[in-house]
Amino acid sequence: MSTHESPGAARPGHALLIRDLMLRVRTWAPGRTIQYRDRVTLTYREWLGRTARLGAWLGRLGVRPGDRVGVLDWDSHRVLEMFFAVPCVGATLHTVNVKLTPEQVGYTIRHARDTVLFVHADFLPLLAGIRGFLGMVRHVVVLADGPWEAPDGLPVAGEYEEGLGSVEPLASWPDLEEDTTATLFYTTGTTGDPKGVSFTHRQIVLHTLAATMTLAIYEEPMSLRASDVYMPLTPMFHVHAWGVPYIAVAVGLTQVYPGRYEPAVLLALMERHRVTFTHCVPTLLLMLLRHPASGTVDWSRLKVVIGGAALLPAVAREARERGICIVGGYGMSETCPIVAVSNLQPGLVGPGGRVEDEVDVITRTGFPLPLVQARVVDEEGREVPAGGEGVGELVLRCPWLTSGYVDDPAASERLWKDGWLHTGDGARIDADGYIRITDRIKDVIKIGGEWISSLEIEGVLARHPAVAEAAVIGAPDAKWDEHPRAEVVLRPGVAAPTPRELVRHLHAAVEDGVLHKRALLTEVVLVESIPRTSVGKVDKKRMRAALKSGG
Repeated sequence: MSTHESPGAARPGHALLIRDLMLRVRTWAPGRTIQYRDRVTLTYREWLGRTARLGAWLGRLGVRPGDRVGVLDWDSHRVLEMFFAVPCVGATLHTVNVKLTPEQVGYTIRHARDTVLFVHADFLPLLAGIRGFLGMVRHVVVLADGPWEAPDGLPVAGEYEEGLGSVEPLASWPDLEEDTTATLFYTTGTTGDPKGVSFTHRQIVLHTLAATMTLAIYEEPMSLRASDVYMPLTPMFHVHAWGVPYIAVAVGLTQVYPGRYEPAVLLALMERHRVTFTHCVPTLLLMLLRHPASGTVDWSRLKVVIGGAALLPAVAREARERGICIVGGYGMSETCPIVAVSNLQPGLVGPGGRVEDEVDVITRTGFPLPLVQARVVDEEGREVPAGGEGVGELVLRCPWLTSGYVDDPAASERLWKDGWLHTGDGARIDADGYIRITDRIKDVIKIGGEWISSLEIEGVLARHPAVAEAAVIGAPDAKWDEHPRAEVVLRPGVAAPTPRELVRHLHAAVEDGVLHKRALLTEVVLVESIPRTSVGKVDKKRMRAALKSGG
């Protein structure tokens, strides 16, 4: 080793770089297409050329290695170009969550210290309203699908397509250190201001390889193939759309980007372009399945990975009845995100046929991906043995977990207490190695000194034929400390049960040994809707706040 090389430095050509996920497709599948709604169709050859032009234009805009570049757009080919071009010139891509409040959007732009913003014309009024947060922004580039007008006071540098046309493509992408920060986004899963989570080239490449191996090699109950047609149903601003766009480019999948999520448009795109692979939260899948236009879609070709919330057996069975191949997965913003998928172990599918209750397996939280270490620990940090009924906090180690929160050392130290990433999820690990999330630690209901899982109560309520969805929180109780409080949305057009009848439904599950006897204390409230976060998860923080305020 030469004297100027550090022991951990990658030699030229050996670094793990996002660039090399992209360049393989030049010769592997240059003629396959990337579709944006029904407005733009690009071959990979054309898309690579546009991405190289974007790399050159970033230099024209003054973007230098280490700078942060923000994007506010719906899911599009343009964001996919930024997924690669921005990190590949050595800058950091900040995917701004456009579903946050204007003040939170402004906070993340200011906290990230973005110097250039790429902004869909739909969000120009939002940007104009938060000018006070844009002190470091030198240029705003407009992403337009039609006519647009720049508000006064914004440093607009032009329109995206015009900018691409004004430069020659980069002849080559630079060599970078693999630990160069590639991406940044903000999570609102905890109290207080959004927290910045970042990932390096090395982490994203390793996540891509491990996730590809898991999705492509293990065939049961589903597998991703090079012939699949991919459309994300998880926003690209949310943990890289779960990292699947990186996989899709590396593998050369035909891709469809839907822009703004509108159910009728999503269904039309799925059918017109014969989409075969996607991923989403369960509520979005149910919304599509129950949409009036859902009958126009051939669901039998679709494979879906569910994450962001538990895949309940009732949801899995409804999807399977429509012909969908469905499986649960697990991850979080801090984990890049995929760390577990509920594939069927080889021993569960043998010469005698499939596992007796496949739904039980695919609705578990998941089996860890290669390179992922998972443990469950108690409040003292002691490991809870696998295979028992003991519940503790799930902690993780693997090469692609975030190193911490941006500019927040105290929160980073809590995240990585004792050298393991603390997920905040209550869990147990089965004897056969599958993780089962029982609840968020903060959502566990404490009844008379015992911990009760809100997810298990929700799962039983969801099995009732009249229940569309249910969410359970702990409500103050003078005798028991807390009791479960279930907010339930009923399905339209079905005979409506009373809250008392739904409690009797829970009673049957207690008698069958499915639920703890304390579940009989559940208070059931019928509601029109359940509050959700910006990425579609049930917002139990808002539910608790509304209960506290008497709302």
